[in-house]
Amino acid sequence: MYRRDRPLLLRSCPAALYNNLCVLPLPASGLAQFALVHGSNCELLSAVPSGLPLSQRLLHAKEGAGLNLPLITQIYESDGSVMVYWHALDSSDAPPAQALFARGIAASGHYICVGTWSGRVLVFDVPAKGPNIMLSEELNEHRVPVTDIAAEPAQGQDCVADVVTADDSGLLCVWKSGPEFKLLTRISGFGIPCPSVQLWQGSVAAGFGDGQIRIFEASSGALHVQINAHARSISALDLAPEAGKLLSGAEDSFVHIWKLSRNPDSGCIEVEHCHAECVTDTLVCGARFCDPKGSSFAVTGYDLSEILRYSCV
Repeated sequence: MYRRDRPLLLRSCPAALYNNLCVLPLPASGLAQFALVHGSNCELLSAVPSGLPLSQRLLHAKEGAGLNLPLITQIYESDGSVMVYWHALDSSDAPPAQALFARGIAASGHYICVGTWSGRVLVFDVPAKGPNIMLSEELNEHRVPVTDIAAEPAQGQDCVADVVTADDSGLLCVWKSGPEFKLLTRISGFGIPCPSVQLWQGSVAAGFGDGQIRIFEASSGALHVQINAHARSISALDLAPEAGKLLSGAEDSFVHIWKLSRNPDSGCIEVEHCHAECVTDTLVCGARFCDPKGSSFAVTGYDLSEILRYSCV
């Protein structure tokens, strides 16, 4: 069971975008950092477990010097204090009526993957020290806009999936990261957008626009489980890797927590429902666990000027 804790007050309301919440736990300091998007701004907050905010910063999107381009991807220090890199997104091949955007981002090792409106996934190589970030590769398997990207440490094993990308057609592409990304599996979509995706122990958890969650084997694309989880489109998925908990939020105002486990005999993924929370009259647009054990989670909603927080009782 989870109880509602003290919320974090925001300067502005989150935009109605799915996956519109990121949480970075900082165990050494006992803090957690939260980030969300409103228009061309990104709001960053740091808070202690009790919900007392320690710092709050609003980042404004900046244009590159001398450039008149509609979109720029920017990379900052984790506290938002310094912009260490920017990259102008090429829009020369976009049709006149095409909306231009970057959507979906994940880090795998020292690589950062960013999805775009064209279906291309940009891979940036980020050194351990210094600002010498560079665009190392573009992945071109998607033909429609990318919706989300997820990554999981592969722990040095060969041919182990550690990145998955999703798009507006529901197509999932599973990758092995490295100096050259290797495509391992294409999991065909059903023409239904896949707004949110996660990786866990060699399995892909995908949330779809029809409210279903489907869990696939990453190496083969085989379907393990299909859950009729929500009445409307799923807007966020997250995983607590140490506990095998899956968090789902949707446009139906509900947030659910599921327990994933692998059957030792069959190797299949099994799912148990653990908790449901209704955020009344709220279009949920972001939901994230606040720690790797899944003992607390946070939720954002459109036109809601606070981050809702919940913890185990």
